[in-house]
Amino acid sequence: MKYLKYLIVLAVAITVFAFHGFAQPETAATTDAINNAASAQTSLSIWDLALKGGWLMIPLLLLSLISIYIFAERWWVIQKATKMDPHFMGQIKDCIRQGQIDTAKTLCQHANTPLAHLIEKGISHLGRPLADIREAVENTGGLEIANLERGLPMLATTAGGAPMIGFLGTVIGMVQAFYNMSQAGSNVDITLLSGGIYTAMVTTVAGLVVGILAYFGYNYLTTRIKNFVNKLEANTIYFMDVLNEPAKK
Repeated sequence: MKYLKYLIVLAVAITVFAFHGFAQPETAATTDAINNAASAQTSLSIWDLALKGGWLMIPLLLLSLISIYIFAERWWVIQKATKMDPHFMGQIKDCIRQGQIDTAKTLCQHANTPLAHLIEKGISHLGRPLADIREAVENTGGLEIANLERGLPMLATTAGGAPMIGFLGTVIGMVQAFYNMSQAGSNVDITLLSGGIYTAMVTTVAGLVVGILAYFGYNYLTTRIKNFVNKLEANTIYFMDVLNEPAKK
């Protein structure tokens, strides 16, 4: 999250450049080019279409950049956290059976994964009642999961907030269109309405696109975390069973 402020500055710079950077004074050559282009069939690029959305495109751009950053950063963190050595728990079991507690702690420190942190916390509480060990492991697991979920509320907020901003642009655009129509009186021209309609439609589309992408990204990450939580719980049960074995003997 430390690069978030740089993304915001970049988004503002892009927006300012987009609205002002292209406003060059017309020369004779550019005037001729415009006149020639007017005689041919014109097409509107996505960039020009985005500019017609007005100032509400700025918060939507910020939300999109923030969402992309959060998704990429969380995906990388979750990807590293969910990598499990299939032999890790077997090695921990052998160390505990042989009484090599320090070796088991060293294995956990070298693994440096959420699962290893849970097991290390449980090993550090050996000698206490099993209920205390389980509680310590579960508390550590809660902290690890909270660390994986950091930033996801922002994705959820974007998924719900971006379409609302787009809807706000729709209302503002329609207000502009009706205001221009009322000022024109009986001389109503479609060009008077085009600005407001552009604002209404473009912001709606942009808000939906940003919200949909954030929504799918949020659900994808939360699903991966839930699957990982199930694996942690299974390994925690296995670890507690290993601790129970000496008592059974």
